[in-house]
Amino acid sequence: MACSPYDARMPVPEGKLLDHNRAAWNGLVERGDRWTCPVDTETVARARAGDWSVILTPQRPVPRAWFPESLSGIEVLGLACGGGQQGPVLAAAGARVTIFDLSDRQLGQDRAVAEREGLAIATVQGRMDDLSAFDSGRFDLIFHPVSNVFAPDVRPVWREAARVLKPGGALLAGFANPVLLAADEAKSDAGELVLVNRIPYAEADDPAVRAKREAEGRAMEFGHSLEDQIGGQLAAGLVITGFYEDYFGGNEVYARAFDAVMPTFIATRAVKGAILPAA
Repeated sequence: MACSPYDARMPVPEGKLLDHNRAAWNGLVERGDRWTCPVDTETVARARAGDWSVILTPQRPVPRAWFPESLSGIEVLGLACGGGQQGPVLAAAGARVTIFDLSDRQLGQDRAVAEREGLAIATVQGRMDDLSAFDSGRFDLIFHPVSNVFAPDVRPVWREAARVLKPGGALLAGFANPVLLAADEAKSDAGELVLVNRIPYAEADDPAVRAKREAEGRAMEFGHSLEDQIGGQLAAGLVITGFYEDYFGGNEVYARAFDAVMPTFIATRAVKGAILPAA
């Protein structure tokens, strides 16, 4: 297994990176990417009737036991969760939902569903590692689907999430196993898994990959260690009370290649101030 040398990388200014990723996600909305397509009226109607589910990872529904018995009136923050997918479902199920996202077009998808279905959904634009728009202890639940792959550093994301949670509140988070970003992208696209990138890994600091992302109009991603993903939540004062893994799914060659080997996505439920019994 070869590792890309750090001294071959060229750091990108953070502001430029954020601008690129915002524009990339706005472009995905225009192209109808699967993660930008809002839920339909039937899904909202079922959620209003109590029949609902949402995902943190590509396929597996979040266990209902991870949520309060009733969502009625609880304050939910959809963290880096634009696109009109999970937020409207939770709002239709009774929650008071605020969607926070970097992409103005993704936020527009939530506003469009809210207007279409008569839902009360607040939208706020910003970066996921800075929740200064919100008071400490505001939210009962944070729903954070796979998106911190676009954050240069995940530990501030966890600290901010913990800050804005109420005591006893829960953070439901999905994130990528670092093996995804350790693999050679071109070979993965051809169905061959070869690990070449050392974790932590930043696409923006790899000149060849950065040029490819800019040409494709795709957001730049970061491979974070499990120590930062899981240990970072613990260090922020959260206690992990739930855990599962998930697969890509789909017909893409790279997805089938990963799925044949291992689940490549992780979901956690972490509670602020929880005290677990001794094993």
